[in-house]
Amino acid sequence: MTPRGNVQRLLAPRSIVFVGGRDLAGAIHNCEDLGYEGRILVVNPKYEELAGYPCYPSIAELPEAPDAAFVGIRREATIEAVGELAALGVGGCVCYAAGFAELGHEGEALQEELVAAAGEMALVGPNCYGMLNYLEGPALWPDLHGGERTERGVAVVSQSGNISLNVTMADRSLPLSHVISIGNQAVLGLADYVDALIEDPRVQAIGLYVEGIKDVGAFSRAALRAQERGVPVVALKSGSSSLGTRITRSHTSSLSDPDELYDALFERLGIVRAGTLAKFLETLKLLAYTGPLKGRKIGVLAGSGGDSAMFADLAAPLGLSLPELDDSQEAAFAEQLGDFVSISNPLDYNTAVWGDREKLQRCFTTMMRGEFDVTVLTLDYPRGGEWDVDAWNAAADALISSQKETCKVAAVACTIPELLPSDARQRLLDGGVVPLQGLPEATAALAGAAWYAERRREISDEDSAESLVPAAPGRAPRKPRLLDEWESKRLLAASGVRVPEARTSSAGEAAGVAAGIGYPVVVKPVAAELAHKSDHDAVALDLRDDSEVRTAVERVAAAGLSNGSNGEDGFLIERMVRGAVAELIIGLRRDERFGLALVVGSGGTLTELVRDSATVLLPAGRAEISRALDSLKVSALISGFRGGPAGDREAAVQAVLDISAFADERRDEIEELEVNPLLVLPRGEGAVAADALIRMQSE
Repeated sequence: MTPRGNVQRLLAPRSIVFVGGRDLAGAIHNCEDLGYEGRILVVNPKYEELAGYPCYPSIAELPEAPDAAFVGIRREATIEAVGELAALGVGGCVCYAAGFAELGHEGEALQEELVAAAGEMALVGPNCYGMLNYLEGPALWPDLHGGERTERGVAVVSQSGNISLNVTMADRSLPLSHVISIGNQAVLGLADYVDALIEDPRVQAIGLYVEGIKDVGAFSRAALRAQERGVPVVALKSGSSSLGTRITRSHTSSLSDPDELYDALFERLGIVRAGTLAKFLETLKLLAYTGPLKGRKIGVLAGSGGDSAMFADLAAPLGLSLPELDDSQEAAFAEQLGDFVSISNPLDYNTAVWGDREKLQRCFTTMMRGEFDVTVLTLDYPRGGEWDVDAWNAAADALISSQKETCKVAAVACTIPELLPSDARQRLLDGGVVPLQGLPEATAALAGAAWYAERRREISDEDSAESLVPAAPGRAPRKPRLLDEWESKRLLAASGVRVPEARTSSAGEAAGVAAGIGYPVVVKPVAAELAHKSDHDAVALDLRDDSEVRTAVERVAAAGLSNGSNGEDGFLIERMVRGAVAELIIGLRRDERFGLALVVGSGGTLTELVRDSATVLLPAGRAEISRALDSLKVSALISGFRGGPAGDREAAVQAVLDISAFADERRDEIEELEVNPLLVLPRGEGAVAADALIRMQSE
């Protein structure tokens, strides 16, 4: 059996062996406290018993091959113990010891020995807390934890031991099926855990705390299998990846930081990205209790104008919709709430019905009969133990009854996380209403649950899920050469990218060449050394006669000489492209894990000032490129901003597709590419690459 096949034995073991000293008593008691019913064995040569269990003097003397093991001994001894467990046929083990690859070269060598010793055994860690299974009760976990047994819930897989511990301690009514601290991932990676967890129908969603992804391809395939199974994945990503090769001559590196590669990956795979740990937990909670939302339309019931305003302010940037009430709702509210209430969504129902359960239920039911995907009641309980909370419970009970009457999705959200105590949350959960803690967290969870459903529908429409897996990084070119603009454009033109009509020329022939092309023209020096000619005043635009061309040739030649060009490559004479509606930049970046990616953004002279960009992993399809383009501020110009002419959006998308195909076909040769600007002309007139830079393997 392979390590991946052995993961199931490890996750739900019928027997566990603990290898180590007295410190293991905590892990054994964790199993007992969670009601684990499997067999517990202990190996320790010094003690006759540990935590009430007889000790076997060695692994070799165990009476059976347990499904799982917890190894809590020093690192050198851990390697030997893992080898003995693998030889015995144990399914998997948790290696608690630190001092492996996280310490550098010496630790990396020890970790390689550990991997070799494990063979086909599934191995969690090293340098980790381990695993908690709250469905069956096995706890390969030596520390305190705050979870409890459950029949179903969400699994959290974390590259941070402390984060995984804190998740179990969170006071948020989050049902946990598993918590796994995965440490160095010496044997099992994130993909292995996702693949194993989605096999269990009791796992309703998976949360990942990610510091980095080692195998992007394997992770992508596992995430797509989770999509196919309908198991949402939520990620909290910290830190950023390092670029395999830093782009130095293009503007692209200033537009896209390494962490945006994870944004692009998660978007492609339909993984909800949470911005904070609190939003991560609330999103998982919502998905656990309600599943994905059918849409973004929210009805909001608030007890104050402040709650209403805050909810509306938080919802708008997240794309949540607060539709207007229909006529029948407005009439019903006017009758129920009187003249002192402004009838709108969000609805501040004021104090007119506060504390009256029947009136509250009529009000809430009226709201829930609207065409909303979820109705949210903002409700802040007083500090526990000091106040009579009957009025607050009346509001909660009224929402529960309204939810049952209308069969609609309902949630309660408090403005500050601690203002929804555990007994109130349980009251709501028992009634089928999900309690969300904190308005920023609640709105993020609602947006995430709605986005997941949208993206899953899009992924199901793809011809092949495999097409969404980013291509392998490929070999970085050994001796990349910076091509001049003329060479770069000819290569792109051969791949379908439209470029201006152009010829190269000597200084003396420039005027004649310009006349042959037809005025107006552009003059530039042909010089690879001048990556951005406009930055060095080495471009002359909109030249209309022979005299202007001769003067321009002298000027740009002088500018080129002062900036490192030898002037021997001649000049590029191009037809002037006029009437652009918008300018885009299309840049390439290479990453040692993600491979090639394109950065699409606002181009021209505003590239670094506006910093408006989106990152797309290669290979990329038309739908993904369209989404990236639509996410940019410059897309408003392409659509026809304030009555202006609309741009040729389809031509722009096709140009980006052609550029991405060019780069993907040459992934072992290309190091750097930038088209800036790509001129988007009025609708029906196309898109033109006005400038281009390519660095690639020398022929």
